[in-house]
Amino acid sequence: MKKLLLPLTLLFGLIGTAHAFDGDAEAGKAKSATCAACHGPDGNSLVDMYPKIAGQHAPYLYKQLRQYKQGMETGGKQGRNNSIMFGMVASLSDQDMKDLAAYFASQKMKSGTTPENVIARGEKLYRGGDANRGIAACIACHGPRGSGSSLGGFPKISFQNATYLKTTLQEFRSGQRANDLNGMMQDIAKKLTDDDIEVLSQYLGGLH
Repeated sequence: MKKLLLPLTLLFGLIGTAHAFDGDAEAGKAKSATCAACHGPDGNSLVDMYPKIAGQHAPYLYKQLRQYKQGMETGGKQGRNNSIMFGMVASLSDQDMKDLAAYFASQKMKSGTTPENVIARGEKLYRGGDANRGIAACIACHGPRGSGSSLGGFPKISFQNATYLKTTLQEFRSGQRANDLNGMMQDIAKKLTDDDIEVLSQYLGGLH
């Protein structure tokens, strides 16, 4: 019985957290002008090095903003370290971050494309992982369509800009980014080769 209680407690805790999110999308839209230069007015960045944030899960976006601010306040020792985002979050209140997250989550992420030459390899790694190398399948957390899970804290990764995905996987692999849940992405990324990262980052752009 005790073994069942802990998972249930965690589940109800996550549900409570999800329901507690109270961002205002309309207020977020009014605050989003400074985000547009990199991410586009609706969160669909046309610059491949920056992520699309339209349609991303609001709690996930809020978490990233909070951790950028934590990174700024600790000189990059905690949270998420990015000098460009430090300037963006410096004046944001907690409610500002919730509102921005709610606004961009309410937008629709534009679809991308997958080059034909990476489909077979990308699909195999995404759906099946690589047991011989201890690489878990991406589908286990991010789902068959790359939609992730708001409740589980896993981001939507389908249609994402390839250069951003590549950089992010490289940062997880090197430990430069370390704000993932229980270090799961770091553990996986450490086992990925440069070719694996290249294939996955391009494959996800058009994953439906």
